[in-house]
Amino acid sequence: MAFIRRFLLSFSFLLTFMRLSAGDDFCGIRNFSFSNGEVVTFKVFYNVIGLYVDAGTASFTISDSKINGRSAYHVVGLGTSNPSYDWIFKVRDRYETFIDTATLKPLKFVRHVEEGGFRKDELVSFDHNNLKATSTKGTYPINACMQDVLSSIYYARNIDFSKYKIGDKIYFSMFLDDEVHNIYIRYMGKETVKTRYGKFRAIKFKPMLIKGTIFEGGELMTVWVSDDGNHIPLRIESPITVGSVKVDMMGYRNLRYPLKSLISFN
Repeated sequence: MAFIRRFLLSFSFLLTFMRLSAGDDFCGIRNFSFSNGEVVTFKVFYNVIGLYVDAGTASFTISDSKINGRSAYHVVGLGTSNPSYDWIFKVRDRYETFIDTATLKPLKFVRHVEEGGFRKDELVSFDHNNLKATSTKGTYPINACMQDVLSSIYYARNIDFSKYKIGDKIYFSMFLDDEVHNIYIRYMGKETVKTRYGKFRAIKFKPMLIKGTIFEGGELMTVWVSDDGNHIPLRIESPITVGSVKVDMMGYRNLRYPLKSLISFN
């Protein structure tokens, strides 16, 4: 199971979708939710016979960096299958993005995937002034609001959900696998969610997914993020082609704000 990819495809509201333009109000977001030093860890649970098993882990870290003289957030996402499952399907995934601190647009994206017998390495450089992205396979036109699969998570954490009504769609664009995908998430309001970590006040939304090898199409995936200044993902649930997957936040360090959404620990 491709744990880090599933997480990214899920939370980053990821992946691929309708031919729509990114919303204007989504293109000028500034960062208020995260900062240098943040670390958030997750457990990935897989359910195929009515019982969720601990199948893997994912972690996301932020550090300060520079790309071509520009200050950047360097975000690294790691996904690993549990050693006891490696003989079935070994996963060692690493995703990186360098995000311009001034615009929250990606400057460079790196992906190294090891999933069973599948291997893939990808490097993408973004030129937002000339509206193009260059990968190992060529150069492609992009729009002014382009994100990559990892930067879109941190961009979306800065959405001001108070501006939206339940059922509203929030559009944006993402570059992945040498294609531009114009996508949206649907705001579903606020509710209390109980995870393996604890009980939280949360913001709920659904990404629009197209049918693929892992996910069914439509709005079947549900995401909850903390209803506080951090907007960290707390839980993701989705059916997949065989069974279902659940991702729970299980630890954090150096959040920008206190995690005031936490009601109680389990």
